[in-house]
Amino acid sequence: MSKMKKFACLTLSILLLQGCATAVVTGAATGASVAYDRRTTGTVIDDQGIEFKASYALYQNKEIYNQSHINVTSYNGVVLVTGETPSESLKQQVTAEIKRIPKVRRIHNELAIAAPSALPSRSSDSWITSKVKTKMTTDKNTDPFHVKVVTERGVVYLMGLLSHAEADNAVNIVKSSAGVQRVVKIFEYTD
Repeated sequence: MSKMKKFACLTLSILLLQGCATAVVTGAATGASVAYDRRTTGTVIDDQGIEFKASYALYQNKEIYNQSHINVTSYNGVVLVTGETPSESLKQQVTAEIKRIPKVRRIHNELAIAAPSALPSRSSDSWITSKVKTKMTTDKNTDPFHVKVVTERGVVYLMGLLSHAEADNAVNIVKSSAGVQRVVKIFEYTD
């Protein structure tokens, strides 16, 4: 075997092994977060299924898919829909598609009637979410595993199963973060 082929095989093997390590670490982290989640394991799996089914249903509806930017987040059977769509009619179609999915308890359709957002706006939203989660991680009164943070157009949506005190603390962390336009609470309270 030539030196070039050996090098290619070795490089490919290393890359594949790194991928396996990443998969193992990611799987372990996911397993740890599921074990620490206040939702049951079955509910976590149901939420993932709702998100997948909603995304697939919206992809299948080409009128919605081709004209909109939509994110679907499910937490404890409560679905948050964010993004942009050009008309109220399409916004209502999105709600109708998601209502058909089993185990959806409530839908918060927060779609803006607008053209799909540009990449810089989405990057800014990701940055805000990262800053908020980092602040929650370093705050002794907030557990970041119990709060789902979604940011769209500078609006931060908070989901989770929290006590009123935990929710208030999470909201205060978000309000003190740069770039946040507004905070929307979609909590379910444990007390």
